[in-house]
Amino acid sequence: MTDRVGVFARSFIRDSAGAVADAVVAAGYDTVQLNLSSVGLPTVPADPDGLDLAGIAAAFADRGVSVWGVSVTYNAIDPDPDRRRELTARAARFLARVPELGAGFATLCTGTRDPENMWRRHPDNDTPAAWRDLRATLDVLLAAASAAGIRLGVEPEGANVIADAARAVRLLAELGPDAGLVGIVLDPANLVTPEQAADQRKILTTAAETLAGSVVCLHAKDVTPGGYAAVGEGLLDYELVLALRAGLPVAVPVVVQDVTEADARRVRDFLAAGLTRHPWRPG
Repeated sequence: MTDRVGVFARSFIRDSAGAVADAVVAAGYDTVQLNLSSVGLPTVPADPDGLDLAGIAAAFADRGVSVWGVSVTYNAIDPDPDRRRELTARAARFLARVPELGAGFATLCTGTRDPENMWRRHPDNDTPAAWRDLRATLDVLLAAASAAGIRLGVEPEGANVIADAARAVRLLAELGPDAGLVGIVLDPANLVTPEQAADQRKILTTAAETLAGSVVCLHAKDVTPGGYAAVGEGLLDYELVLALRAGLPVAVPVVVQDVTEADARRVRDFLAAGLTRHPWRPG
């Protein structure tokens, strides 16, 4: 099926994977991006070897829910080098077990120099040292992903080192042969600020065109003057967003983010209707 609509599993916090999967199905979804926090576990577990990941995978599979990807998000350029190395080592151990969850992708946060909030921009993100630290972190994670037979999902995010499409293009070029281990998660709300809403066609079209061959997923949320919101409640033109997705060389899932459980069905129906109007067509 080429026009899948999935959802972040952490929109449905429960005490078991089966209960999360039941809530996902009840909201009309059959695909998730899994964060272990949805079942009360750390996003990047300290001891992944002690977890019953096969049991979590079975709970979703038994209910017909596929796990597209797994969030392995931490601050990849944490200004504390000891903490950065420890978290990277933990993430690498977790990546080795991601295939047991049935996922082909592990999504990352490329990080910020802010010591407290990995989603808050810091001026030092633009320094050569920050870029070097990101590349050093990725060297470890790329090796782990390659050994596990999965790919890393990198998402351009204004508060992080890979802040926009241009920096994503730079990273892929520098990675050379290893670029095949990286897929771009494109989130339009991360690329358009409220002040830029009038220019979103140019911004989003450029991003889709320059990253087209590397995009593996589209995250779906909206942007408002007060911050992020659920799809359809903000300033983004989702007719444009879905038309751009339809023109990508590969069909990619649309994964809903920043939605409440109560609003999840509405967003799913909104996007499903949009995908009917803008179906992916092989070029």
